[in-house]
Amino acid sequence: MKFYIATDHAGFHYKEQVKDYIKSKGIEIIDLGPDSADRVDYPDYGKKCAEAVKNDEGSFGIIICGTGIGISMAANKVEGIRAALCHDAYTATMARAHNNAQILAFGERVVGMGVVQSMIDAFIETEFEGGRHAARVEKINEIDKERCSYGADIK
Repeated sequence: MKFYIATDHAGFHYKEQVKDYIKSKGIEIIDLGPDSADRVDYPDYGKKCAEAVKNDEGSFGIIICGTGIGISMAANKVEGIRAALCHDAYTATMARAHNNAQILAFGERVVGMGVVQSMIDAFIETEFEGGRHAARVEKINEIDKERCSYGADIK
């Protein structure tokens, strides 16, 4: 198992703690930046993580901004990526079990580190259930393909 991690400035302070937590579980984690808490744009880092996960089959990602909203929106613009904004272990579990999410998103200003660790554990430990959920994920993939074929028409 391998994780990529990216944040903006508002998620930067959790990044080292999350990396240490993932490493303590014997899991590889690759830091995609930024390297400081200086102001950066969350779409750049959401996209960077999503593209890394897309290009490394079987890998996962963690993205963090102030609320998790903006960075997850950006990541979800990458075709084939399902980034889930989670707020607790239950939403992280369901993101994996029912939606086959590859990226866990959350907000540093929204959840405490104890909750973050429980979400990471849930995300790591939960397998996609498939079955009826597979058909729904395939519908998401079809919407994604349609959206990408529209190109510049999306606003």
